Amino acid sequence: MTRSQRAAFLGLLVAATASLTLTAARSGSDTATATAFLPNPVADLQDQSLTDQKDADYAALQPAYHRVQLTNLDGSGYLRGDWVTIVSATGNRAFSASGTFDYNRHQDEFEQVMAYYWITEAQNYIQRLGFGTGLLPAINKEAQRVRINQWGADNSFFTDKKDELRFGKGGVDDAEDAEVILHEYGHAIQDSQQTPFGFGVSVEARSIGEGFSDYWAVTVTSLLAPTEDPACVADWDSVSYTATAPHCLRRVDTNLHYPEDLDGRVHHDGMIWSRALWDIRNAIGATQADTIILDAHFGMPDPTMPELGAKTVAVARQLYGNGVANTVKAAFVARGIL
Repeated sequence: MTRSQRAAFLGLLVAATASLTLTAARSGSDTATATAFLPNPVADLQDQSLTDQKDADYAALQPAYHRVQLTNLDGSGYLRGDWVTIVSATGNRAFSASGTFDYNRHQDEFEQVMAYYWITEAQNYIQRLGFGTGLLPAINKEAQRVRINQWGADNSFFTDKKDELRFGKGGVDDAEDAEVILHEYGHAIQDSQQTPFGFGVSVEARSIGEGFSDYWAVTVTSLLAPTEDPACVADWDSVSYTATAPHCLRRVDTNLHYPEDLDGRVHHDGMIWSRALWDIRNAIGATQADTIILDAHFGMPDPTMPELGAKTVAVARQLYGNGVANTVKAAFVARGIL
């Protein structure tokens, strides 16, 4: 495919994906209905007073439950499908012979539904951008293994040794918040794009990983369940360990600058990277921004911020031309990265 043909195809792709909705791409797999948070109660209801209350399902949370459709299921009655496999969980394993998965946050099955729904939506979005469809390389196009609440601490992580996402408990259980789920899926995304080894050895590369994963969480939720403060990451999960409102695990709109604000803490330093990505998205829109950002990861297993910034600009130029590339570059220049 020539560059002009590629550009024309991408133009059609942008038009086709401009109006993204909660309806995931169909693949012929079985579907079901379920109850989920979109993306979490604090962000959805704009209520900073909500608290965990020992996993209770109390009255103020009821408006945060929404009906959603689960797609790409394998028809077994369990939460297994094309892009997610819930491999184990504490408590009961979610099962439905009728195609309905209705639980509340007091039940372990609710978090299994949340993980299945949001990871499936994220992968279907990646494919709507063109990845794994013949135009662009596939990204984590597999049934991602997920364990719920078997990590006994208030933490979650992606383990590349088992290619598995693990979500913990303590305070608000992590898989109750879509942005925690999507953040960890962001790590799986980057890891899948590097062959034969995963992403990020150096502190700076791991900071990029944290920044991208925060960005990935908010770009997906902003498309599928937009809220009034989209730059706040994991509003619900963070109510258990933040003292001030708005409750945010981190933000993607801070004013940190490279390199003087680097301090060696990957989550802190990652906010420099996530701000640059967020500015790119705000300047050129989610479809182009996410396509560029994802495509730039290939072949960059352990980059510095300037190295991946330069690669991102080059990808923008290749896919969309000099005008978009200059806009992308300006976002990195503003952060001191280029």
